Amino acid sequence: MEFLYEYGLFFAKTLTLVIAILAVVIVILGTAVKQKSGKGELSLTNMSEQLQSLKHHLNEDLMSKKQFKAYEKQLKETQKEKDKAEKSDKDASPESKTFVIDFKGSIDAHEVSSLREEISAVLAIATSHDEVLVNVESGGGMVHGYGLASSQLDRIRQAGIPLSICIDKVAASGGYMMACVANKIYSAPFAIVGSIGVVAQVPNFNKLLKKHDIDYEQHTAGNFKRTLTVFGENTDEGREKFQQELEETHVLFKAFIAKYRPELDLDKVATGEHWYGQQAIELGLVDEISTSDDVIMTLANNRSVYKVQYKMKKKLSDKIAHGASLSVNSIMNQFAEKNQPLK
Repeated sequence: MEFLYEYGLFFAKTLTLVIAILAVVIVILGTAVKQKSGKGELSLTNMSEQLQSLKHHLNEDLMSKKQFKAYEKQLKETQKEKDKAEKSDKDASPESKTFVIDFKGSIDAHEVSSLREEISAVLAIATSHDEVLVNVESGGGMVHGYGLASSQLDRIRQAGIPLSICIDKVAASGGYMMACVANKIYSAPFAIVGSIGVVAQVPNFNKLLKKHDIDYEQHTAGNFKRTLTVFGENTDEGREKFQQELEETHVLFKAFIAKYRPELDLDKVATGEHWYGQQAIELGLVDEISTSDDVIMTLANNRSVYKVQYKMKKKLSDKIAHGASLSVNSIMNQFAEKNQPLK
């Protein structure tokens, strides 16, 4: 027992020392390494080719040699006919393409910085024969952030390019503000849709400060520079003005949705409630029940589908910190597993 106790103590000290050394190294590298921030890289992935490659490999495994040989022969003949048709019809329109963009939004919608780069890239090469499909996943957040994200999507419509939105999990509040811009909205059966309302929550610590004899001063120029305050004493006049601002924002929200989906009964759906996809289609909030996977696979049968993704480059210090975090977690998990009782 004494040996195990000393071994455990030694292990704990060693682990603490390793973590401390890693922390120091990360701080030094973060200070020393100077990299340009705010820059990323754009990637374009041919999803149609990926699906065809997957189908080809699966058929190779599942078919007999004779069947697979016939299958490959048919593929070659189909491709020859397609190439021949393209050569003979010089005036034919270029092949239609679908560009897929993923948007998984946070409270402040900071992901819009990547979205705007992706949309700018698509608009540089897309034509009216093409289509843009955006997978939106967000429960909403700050008005100005999601207002900008919606405006980015509107750039696609203003360019005359068909826009579709897929909701696999949730597009509520600001998320639905984005979705409603689309020409067509797809939703999974149990995706959360709607929540057309405005909410704001402000904690107030004034009573706590008074209890401990702590004074708080706030000086403003303008009667409503601050309506509600976190530390000061709120007034009925301030609360009334704050509520008025929420109502005005709600009016703007409803007007925005009415612009793109005029057939909606806003009095019925703009109550702040949310619905599942199966209910949302009956209310007119979405147009079709389907997952993004099904939509993409269907489109890939008739056209080329490309995924457009803009990724911000991580600093070396961030990469090292992430790697160190994974290493520490791995060590702790292994230690925990070894000490689990056998079943």
